[in-house]
Amino acid sequence: MVHHIQSLIEHYGYLGIIVILIGGIVGLPLPDEVFLTYIGYSVYRENLAHIPALISAMIGAVGGITLSYYIGYRFGLPLLQKYGPKVYITEQKIAFTKKMFVKIGPLLLVIGYFIPGVRHLTAYIAAINNYPYKKFALFAYIGAFIWTFTFISLGKTLGEKWRFVGYYLSHYSIYLILLFIVGMLIAYYLFKKRNVQK
Repeated sequence: MVHHIQSLIEHYGYLGIIVILIGGIVGLPLPDEVFLTYIGYSVYRENLAHIPALISAMIGAVGGITLSYYIGYRFGLPLLQKYGPKVYITEQKIAFTKKMFVKIGPLLLVIGYFIPGVRHLTAYIAAINNYPYKKFALFAYIGAFIWTFTFISLGKTLGEKWRFVGYYLSHYSIYLILLFIVGMLIAYYLFKKRNVQK
């Protein structure tokens, strides 16, 4: 997989970054975090310029999440239920994301990128729940920037050790998911408590 990522960047450069991330966000089974980390590594090796790489990644993530929102808005839940399992989007993931979205929609749009299996669903669920596009875009695009910036920076900082990100994600992703869920619930509780006090 890493070899394919390297070849795509070498042949298509910044355009390749955009296309791959659009596909990954829409739901294709691509290792998005590994890809972003490799982009950072390519910046470290000066094969890519930092700002254009970050902008390309941002365009790809925003393009993918926007396309996902449009598909959800246009075709709704039946399409997701019919074709989702073919790209590892299960009924359980859909149900979990819907439940979380009702409770903490804006927060989920921002940090959902960091949760494997959830970032592919947040935009679909937002559209299916008739979440206003302007509100969706505000939070989803902020999340896209944080996500791409984080992993590209990791790759750039780690340099030759960039592969460790893929290793830790594959071995400890369940703990990361649990950590994010706990964090989201705490943030939701504090948010609600603050509103009650007002």
